[in-house]
Amino acid sequence: MEIKLVDMKPEHAAQLAQLWHQGWIDGHANVVPAELTKLRTLESFQDRVLENMTKTRVALRGEEVLGFTMVKAAELYQMYVGGAARGKGVASLLIEDAERAICASGHTLAWLSCAIGNERAARFYARQGWRNVGEETVALDTQGGSFPLLLWRFEKPLT
Repeated sequence: MEIKLVDMKPEHAAQLAQLWHQGWIDGHANVVPAELTKLRTLESFQDRVLENMTKTRVALRGEEVLGFTMVKAAELYQMYVGGAARGKGVASLLIEDAERAICASGHTLAWLSCAIGNERAARFYARQGWRNVGEETVALDTQGGSFPLLLWRFEKPLT
């Protein structure tokens, strides 16, 4: 079945939150402080999905949510692909779509943050032409307020 990229709709919210929660655990639980992991509950992802609905693009196969991106200005703010869809080209479709959106909004340099130690994600970004330009502390949004975390910063010039 064909994979479609669409703007997020309310009916995607439950699947998207579940996918994001599981993807976050897969990529982060072993590399971030335990205090942050405790704050990343399914409920927190449900709230964040709804807060970012207008910034979200979703990869669908039929009605199944395979992955998503969230773009904020020049930042690829979030990107996750469900376990069953990994290695099937979904991530490449999503990141290319996000890059086009960032470029179309007038930005010539895209950036994203990646958890230090999330080697699978870092390798993927590098294969897509993104460059790790160092580390920076980012104030992450959580239900408990801001949580400062040292992250890798990746950048990619866009044309």
